[in-house]
Amino acid sequence: MLLHWVLALAIFASLGVGLYMTGLPFSMARLKLYNWHKWAGIVILVLSVLRLLWRLWRRPPDLPRDVESAMPRWQRTAYKGTHHAMYALFVLIPLAGWAYTSATGFPVVLFGIWPLPDFAPKDQALAGLLKTAHAWLAYTLMGLITLHIAAALKHHFVNRDGLLLRMLPARRSSELSQPSGSARQFIQET
Repeated sequence: MLLHWVLALAIFASLGVGLYMTGLPFSMARLKLYNWHKWAGIVILVLSVLRLLWRLWRRPPDLPRDVESAMPRWQRTAYKGTHHAMYALFVLIPLAGWAYTSATGFPVVLFGIWPLPDFAPKDQALAGLLKTAHAWLAYTLMGLITLHIAAALKHHFVNRDGLLLRMLPARRSSELSQPSGSARQFIQET
């Protein structure tokens, strides 16, 4: 749960900075934002790999039976597909960005201290392709995040099935101490 929220904040910040910095004229401020964006991308990559390893080691709990049975098949498929696609993009976007910056000839120096190896050869044509790929992958992630948030809010406000509460740490401990029963009953009682 902690990795989910830390990654969410880092990804929102990085996407926001990425959108903002590309519209700036060439300046020291733009260069600083580009470096911060690169650092954030590497941190997101490392956290994403850690989260993926955690998920492989400790599978998340299944959806509550009443929630899953109330979902049409297409929603269950979208739920799984969206999560898999987001995990893939959490890794692919930083790798594409790292390859792009390597292809431009500007290496990633993590936090201004640790130079990272080039991920691609210096090649301006390749850099153009990687820049486009990095941007479109990021736009795709923004769309999936919007869908993810919309689905969570739908479950919370329309279905009132308690699914969103599973990701809130303050509620999780009280939810776990409740007697067994459906998530819907728990929501209606609180």
